[in-house]
Amino acid sequence: MARWTLGLIVGCGLAYLLIAPTGHYLVRAAVAEAKILAHRRPITAIIADSATKPNVSAKLRLVLAARAFAADSIGLAAKQSFTTFSQLERDTLVLVLSGAYRDRLASYTWWFPVVGRVPYKGFFDFSAARAAARKLDADGFDVYLRPSPAFSTLGWFNDPLLSTSLGADSIDLANTVIHELTHNTYYASGQAVFNESFANFVGARGSAWFFRARGSPVAADQAEARWADEKVLARFWAKLYHSVDSAFKAHPRDSLARLAARDTLYSRARRELVDSVGPQLRTISPRGLERIRLDNAALLAHRIYTTDLDLFDQLWVQQARDLRRTVTTIISAAKKNPKEPFAAIRAELTTGRVPNRATAEPRNCRTAQLPNSATAEQRECRTARVPNSASAKQRNCQTAQVPSASNPPPSRIRAPRNGVRLQFSSGSRRHSRLPR
Repeated sequence: MARWTLGLIVGCGLAYLLIAPTGHYLVRAAVAEAKILAHRRPITAIIADSATKPNVSAKLRLVLAARAFAADSIGLAAKQSFTTFSQLERDTLVLVLSGAYRDRLASYTWWFPVVGRVPYKGFFDFSAARAAARKLDADGFDVYLRPSPAFSTLGWFNDPLLSTSLGADSIDLANTVIHELTHNTYYASGQAVFNESFANFVGARGSAWFFRARGSPVAADQAEARWADEKVLARFWAKLYHSVDSAFKAHPRDSLARLAARDTLYSRARRELVDSVGPQLRTISPRGLERIRLDNAALLAHRIYTTDLDLFDQLWVQQARDLRRTVTTIISAAKKNPKEPFAAIRAELTTGRVPNRATAEPRNCRTAQLPNSATAEQRECRTARVPNSASAKQRNCQTAQVPSASNPPPSRIRAPRNGVRLQFSSGSRRHSRLPR
């Protein structure tokens, strides 16, 4: 009887995979993942290979260092992720599809095992992605299709570093590694917005800490500047979200009025983005702001990665800027209230005890003199938890080098990060960055 029951379960599972659209999608994704895994090579072997280009070796060493830092200092579950490398034949790994209702702020969602409902879907097959986008558009949805250079299986497999990720600079590369390992550590089913925003915070703060611990204050400053810009844009998206939502609620029975109101608001938001938000940004080109797509699908896609970023930072400050302690606190709070993780963090902020700075701050921290133009954040002395083998320089607090007015940080447009969490997960790190 038990054998018959097991056979029935296996048979039903195979039928689902072969017949159901979601099952068919999972099979194709699994085949693509298997090809990637089959081409893995140990990163250490590639670095040791004399045929490897020096710039590639340097980035691979950075990945291993960021991975070790994420595990040892931040306390993330690295497992065997990012210990191998897979060379792909194209420069875009996946296309990520999002959809939204045109007359209300609600995402089109897909359901998958383990991760639950998610507001995005990644495609290794680009023709299938474009076909799905056309169908959503024909069905009356706003559609947002974008490229992604990486993905995560949430620790189910030993995810390799992909050649599509090597196009990123050192700061974004370290951020990507830490972001994805955050997903390895904690991923709440059905809470894509929380998962991605949380990982966005850890990746940004973790990469800045990583570079400062390595004695690279300029890179650390740049990582913090990018994070500051991301928070500025997050506030813009939040304000726009609430404006559009209020306009929709003001016309509950009139779809045409809702559509007219949204067109007016998006037109106004375009001017605000260029004229008011742009001057606040230090690392993003003003020209990029003019090209940002504004509709419900794009707005909700950005919100996935940028919801309540200031909330995470507030808790980090309350925890004496101890990222390891902050990550542990956030995960503990989210587990207590898995259906409302953001509310759990707010409650933690209200009731949480502020750690004793004498014990919470990293050891051997020294504050250097900074110019009067330095920000309060740059004046904060931040160091990493470093292993006993670390050098004296790594143990000391590396003070930020504040860019002068004659030598500002470069403006740049950053593409969406890691669009997809494979659907045994789906949609990854940070297309909070501006679209191409």
